[in-house]
Amino acid sequence: MKPVELKKGIYWVGAVDWNIRDFHGYSTYEGTTYNSYLLVDDKITLFDTVKKEHFPALMDNISQIVDPSKIDYLVVNHVETDHSGSLPQFLQVAKPETIYCSDMGQKALMGHFHGNAWPLKVAQNGETVNLGKTKVQFLETRMLHWPDSMFSYLPDYKLLISNDAFGEHLASSGRFDDEVDMNLIMEQAVKYYANILWPYSGLVQKLITTIKELKLDFDMIAPDHGVIWRKNLNTIISAYERWSSYQAGNKAVVVYDTMWKSTEEMARYITQGLTDAGVKDVHQMRLGVSHRSDVIAQLLEAKAIIAGSSTLNNNMLPSMADYLTYMKGLRPGQKIGAAFGSYGWSGEAVKDITAMLKAANIELKGENVRHQWVPDKAALANSYKLGLDIGKEVVAACKG
Repeated sequence: MKPVELKKGIYWVGAVDWNIRDFHGYSTYEGTTYNSYLLVDDKITLFDTVKKEHFPALMDNISQIVDPSKIDYLVVNHVETDHSGSLPQFLQVAKPETIYCSDMGQKALMGHFHGNAWPLKVAQNGETVNLGKTKVQFLETRMLHWPDSMFSYLPDYKLLISNDAFGEHLASSGRFDDEVDMNLIMEQAVKYYANILWPYSGLVQKLITTIKELKLDFDMIAPDHGVIWRKNLNTIISAYERWSSYQAGNKAVVVYDTMWKSTEEMARYITQGLTDAGVKDVHQMRLGVSHRSDVIAQLLEAKAIIAGSSTLNNNMLPSMADYLTYMKGLRPGQKIGAAFGSYGWSGEAVKDITAMLKAANIELKGENVRHQWVPDKAALANSYKLGLDIGKEVVAACKG
């Protein structure tokens, strides 16, 4: 992709990764971008680099605007290597006089690259640096989603460079939100928040409050992944306010895996019970067919999760153990749930799922359903009742 001018004198010079399908355990079926921004002023400044293998694209884009060796400042908003991986190669070419990063960013850069001679300078929270006709203000956003994270705010451009906040893993030929289908953007924004930022929702709330208190005036948000927001800023900010406050809709997720379809049949009756109780949006998702990150994306705005598994070797199926471990790490809040499953011999899966749901702070409701062998009419009736009971809880919570 060619460089794209965001506003007079500032350009997108990043890379589009059409082929990536896994991002440390998160499925990226729509690819992603590694966004880097070049500001041309008296002090030519680059905001973030790109993943190591995309360094040629970065250099090609920069070279269409300025000689890379003329870059004066580099700002590292986030050290994770999808944004800093090409940093050693870049510094061989550009040799900026100053590399701005947060205090934790300095430690992370040294830990990653051991660049003892690099011209690192810690940008204090709220510090402003003059670039010539324009200036940049640094805002520390620790743990969104790494300890080193910070924003770069360009008041003269009314531009907020937000590193991993407000992004999506989405490859596209359009660089702006009004050039790409909004349904696709928001689908990927939901998935991104659920799988990356959900554990830090309390900090997201504080960040949004801080932005309002500082009265930052911006009409464009430029994240490090996905589209640049210039038209639908209120849409994405409102979504972050909603997601970070754990608001849930009239929605439930039935996630399960099965060996010989018995647990799947129970899932089908649970789903019907949820629907008959008045739950408007029910997702029945079998692991192995549905990636764990896609289940998490559906769970973000759901009130309930009902998890089921067959028993294998005195345990739940590995796919369910994997999912529940992943979910627990994301710390979903204010949700209710239950467990179900069939078994042949010992039947530990339901007990183990229940323990994992508790560990993830899911409030248990209804009566778990555990049945030996192929479910009979009574087992299916109990499955339906579990769905019905949880569904009533969901509907009541939405009305409340």
